Amino acid sequence: MSLNSVNTNIGAQVALSSLNHTNTELQASQKRISTGLRVADATDDGGAFAVAQRVRSDVGALTSANEQLGNAKGLVGTAVSALGKISDSVNTAKAMLVKIGDASLPQDQRDQYVASYKSLVSQVADTVDGSTYNGQTLLGKTGGTAGSSKSVVSSEDGNSLTISGADNSGLASTLAGLIGLTFSRSGGADTFSGTAAQTTAATALSGTAFSAAQKGVSDKLNQTGADANRLDATISFNSAKIDSLNAGLGALIDTDLSKESAKLQSLQIKQQLGTQALSLANQAPQSLVSLFR
Repeated sequence: MSLNSVNTNIGAQVALSSLNHTNTELQASQKRISTGLRVADATDDGGAFAVAQRVRSDVGALTSANEQLGNAKGLVGTAVSALGKISDSVNTAKAMLVKIGDASLPQDQRDQYVASYKSLVSQVADTVDGSTYNGQTLLGKTGGTAGSSKSVVSSEDGNSLTISGADNSGLASTLAGLIGLTFSRSGGADTFSGTAAQTTAATALSGTAFSAAQKGVSDKLNQTGADANRLDATISFNSAKIDSLNAGLGALIDTDLSKESAKLQSLQIKQQLGTQALSLANQAPQSLVSLFR
């Protein structure tokens, strides 16, 4: 049996190298268990980490896009509700026009219907002006700014979709004109000028004036409803895409905790054995001392 040199203990060097390797693996395993990630940073797997960062960026951008779409959904939902009320008011206006345009109706009764009609016109103006969401509106302001289309970011790539404007800023004036009146709103006060005429109301009903106003409201209500459905579909698609990206991200960088836990226990035992092996290897040269006794 050959004895090791006290200067060069090969057995100890081998045991130390093995122990250092075990300690490195143990630290890596503990890191994976503590973070829950197989790839926690670029030192674990540079390529996979770069891909994960790009996926995380897409998830963050999609989440932000959905937040913007949710804000747009509030705007469109407000417009849909307002247009529904306006459509009801326009339907009521038609019934009043029939009565105001009836030549056989006594003037005092016609005057009462005209007063109710004016109130209805003001109600339409109130609905238009009240259809704001977060300081924005698709319907515009009565006698003022016209409602315009809006653009909203819809994807992680910066693509956008357009929400159609539903301008009704002039609807109150149009309705007033159907009975021969001029309507204006300033500083919250409504002004009607002119004289309501039975013949004007009758002409509006028999011609295209009222039908055009009614069709305009119906078309905008239909378009705004379609925009609301498109927003819902886009939000739903983005949410599903976020789930898919997160699932792929998990498959790429998440660690198998049950497998890693078993590996950790194995490495801990291996570390203990390595420590004992190194201790024994370090004691081997001491046998040389017995030669001098």
